[in-house]
Amino acid sequence: MCGITGLVHFDGRKTDIETLIRMNRSLAHRGPDEEGYFINKAADASLRENAQVPLRTLNNGYVRGRNHNKTSVGFGHRRLSIIDLATGQQPLSNEDGTIWISFNGEIYNFQEIKQELLAKGHVFQTNSDTETIVHAYEEWGTKSVERLRGMFAFAIWDENQQQLFLARDRVGKKPLYYAHDDKQFVFGSEIKAVLAAKDMDRSIDLTALSDYFSLLYVPAPKTIFNSIKKLPAAHYAVVDHTGMTVSRYWDLCFEPEQNTSENKIMENLVEILTESTQMRMISEVPLGAFLSGGVDSSAIVALMSGVSPEPVVTNSISFSEAAYNEAEYARQVASLFNTSHNEFHVTPEAIPIIEKLAWHYDEPFADSSAVPTYYVSKMAREKVTVSLSGDGGDENFAGYRRYYMDARENLVRNMVPELFRQPLFGFLGKLYPKADYLPQIFRGKAFLSNVARDPLEAYYFSMCAVHDMDKPDYFNTETMKELKGYHTVDFFRAIYDNAPAPDHLSRIQYLDIQTYLCDDILTKVDRASMAVSLEVRCPILDHVFMENAAKIPSRLKLKGLEGKHIFKKALKKHLPHDILYRKKMGFGVPILEWLRKDLNTYSKNLVLGGDASQQYLNITYLEKIWNEHQKGMRNWSTQLWAIMMFNLWYQKFKGI
Repeated sequence: MCGITGLVHFDGRKTDIETLIRMNRSLAHRGPDEEGYFINKAADASLRENAQVPLRTLNNGYVRGRNHNKTSVGFGHRRLSIIDLATGQQPLSNEDGTIWISFNGEIYNFQEIKQELLAKGHVFQTNSDTETIVHAYEEWGTKSVERLRGMFAFAIWDENQQQLFLARDRVGKKPLYYAHDDKQFVFGSEIKAVLAAKDMDRSIDLTALSDYFSLLYVPAPKTIFNSIKKLPAAHYAVVDHTGMTVSRYWDLCFEPEQNTSENKIMENLVEILTESTQMRMISEVPLGAFLSGGVDSSAIVALMSGVSPEPVVTNSISFSEAAYNEAEYARQVASLFNTSHNEFHVTPEAIPIIEKLAWHYDEPFADSSAVPTYYVSKMAREKVTVSLSGDGGDENFAGYRRYYMDARENLVRNMVPELFRQPLFGFLGKLYPKADYLPQIFRGKAFLSNVARDPLEAYYFSMCAVHDMDKPDYFNTETMKELKGYHTVDFFRAIYDNAPAPDHLSRIQYLDIQTYLCDDILTKVDRASMAVSLEVRCPILDHVFMENAAKIPSRLKLKGLEGKHIFKKALKKHLPHDILYRKKMGFGVPILEWLRKDLNTYSKNLVLGGDASQQYLNITYLEKIWNEHQKGMRNWSTQLWAIMMFNLWYQKFKGI
């Protein structure tokens, strides 16, 4: 796992080495082992001397490329050594130095691709998966990305074509950000690397801010900055002096195979997941697994234990609050498979960690599970360099509780003609009190209100922290004026309406994979793990496994109240019943209690006194929800955490 960055100038300027070094070193946490540079034009001699980095030293310096081109290019690379420790340094080139790459990720089928390329006459200088990408590009051009099985974000400079080729993996495990104008193109693994370039516009995209308050993250291709974008998952880009083109190279199509037997489906699931897991166990450094005690992480540990000659190193966290504590289940699985188990207890004394994470995420990010993800990553890094995780099971097999709630709403929605549904349930929803303090069974307001909506809007409503209709309460008058009627739900609707899926459940699964999985879950894991230089691999998010899961009929994924029905059934030979069918728990922190007790003063100062609140938000309304939360009248913890993290990010952003 690594960090990549680069500068491309189309206006005749030479590469500024000091800028490139500054950009690259902002990513030192992603690759603490080595740094490397490629420059295709000579930089100013004085800058080169001041860089204090020896030339032509692959593991800590510059490699000079050809000097006859018209476009000035510089690549930087930070390396976390995993495979080919001896010769895998980057940036790396082909034999004649006409193609250069800076690569972040792992290609699990690179040996297979390498054998095919060797047969075609390509000559390899290293044993790295990185060089395989270079020769694959030589052989197949932009279509080479379709052959890669793994997680990746990379940049290739093609000297002969005078073009930059960028690509990102199919589900967005590895990040890639860029800024582009008619003079230069800047890219990096994190926003902070792009911001380290000269003359970067830092104005805030208010539509992205609106999205953040709805979703708790900023969805691709936006970032919080007007000038910086995300390359979407499953896309590549080609950049030259004429401009930039972005193309999708893969999509997950839900095409259920109705005639396949359940036994065959289960057999395929276990076979492909076993293969996917084994592929991700290839490493020249210590390797382990995250273990929450849930179905997905337990399945990965079970499959790893079946092939590992040594006990698998597992890591989990615990909380004092019983509603959040899964530690006993993790211990049960660890005992069952005789793992080398480690456990970390999370306390509310997490202010330094929260502030650290605000810097690492580069833009507002309010998924509170970033905190335990950081802790489990930090603990894992003390034992291993690579950890496997169970991410992706809920999205692929309809495991979230909201899928069941959505199905229940649709049953009622389909029973009442549309002509009567909206007036009836809309009226009942307005009458029903908002009673966060009551048991879940009595909280009917959201259910009644959602039944009155169309299916997509209802699902969006269930996902939202701040609904579009409530944003005039949260944002001040000037912010609302600048938004010009923008609604986040329209972004969701465009994806939902164009989903390659035949039924509503498949459509919202597709929607989650395109948005929540990529821009929340995988972003969370990447930044939290890279903050401590840990590589995380996700077997359930192998694209071959996902394509197989997408062929399974929806009725076998969500069956009655049970999500992941067919997946759990397939795992019965590997996991005990009480692990497979226990009550699902979220992977979060008890922010409701933290904001009322341990973090009360700290969070109040941020929410009500922070610079971002003062500039963009409605302080009067923030005071209202703060007081209601503290008095126990309402649970505003999600919204208050989002405001707090926005202000923390704003503090860090001003100092970047």
